Amino acid sequence: MISLQGRTYWLIGASEGLGRAIATGLINVGANVVLSARSESRLEELSRSLGAAATVIPMDVTDPQSIEIAVESLGPIDGVIYNAGAYEPMRCQDWDTSAALRMLDVNFAGALRVLGHVMPTFTARGRGDITLVGSLAGYHGLPAAIGYGASKSALISLAETMRHDLKGSGVTVRIANPGFIKTRLTDKNSFAMPQLMTPEKAASHVLGAMTHRGFRTDFPRPFSWVIKVLRLLPDWIVYRGK
Repeated sequence: MISLQGRTYWLIGASEGLGRAIATGLINVGANVVLSARSESRLEELSRSLGAAATVIPMDVTDPQSIEIAVESLGPIDGVIYNAGAYEPMRCQDWDTSAALRMLDVNFAGALRVLGHVMPTFTARGRGDITLVGSLAGYHGLPAAIGYGASKSALISLAETMRHDLKGSGVTVRIANPGFIKTRLTDKNSFAMPQLMTPEKAASHVLGAMTHRGFRTDFPRPFSWVIKVLRLLPDWIVYRGK
């Protein structure tokens, strides 16, 4: 078991929904949190509610200079949680290249930019903790997920590669893949969302994953099982009649 108490985590994507719930959960178990997102006002509001153990560093993960400035202000950290996310439901019939690229930039390329600053320090000292927040949508191509599904699939692949490369290094990498969470992002959906979770419930899964060195946490069950079964079915069943 890994104790989160007394550790300092850089939480990226902290201003809304799941990020706010993770921040609250970390403070409740005695951790220190550096809160980052684009909205400084939302971060300051959250920080005031959390107390002295929470500090604010505004940052835009799509802007390399913004990340560099944030890192210069960061100070020592024990771990990073990459929870920045962008989502627009999009079918091929409603193709919007700009929106798709924006999702890729936030959900995947932003993680690459951040990790490019964090990894040298973690690997040099032989210690560090990385939690990437993916999505069950990254496991299989799904309807109305142009851009989003591909970005989360790339993030899962990144986590898998890092887990291989960092074996025995002292740096722990994990991926947490939630299903539907009730947030301002999923409010955009017009379809039924099975096992829709509150941000607090989803945060409890992420925080639970951070207390051990296991690699993958998919939730909620049984919805996560259904998604992964799709990967095992032959194409003639999944795409029959399409």
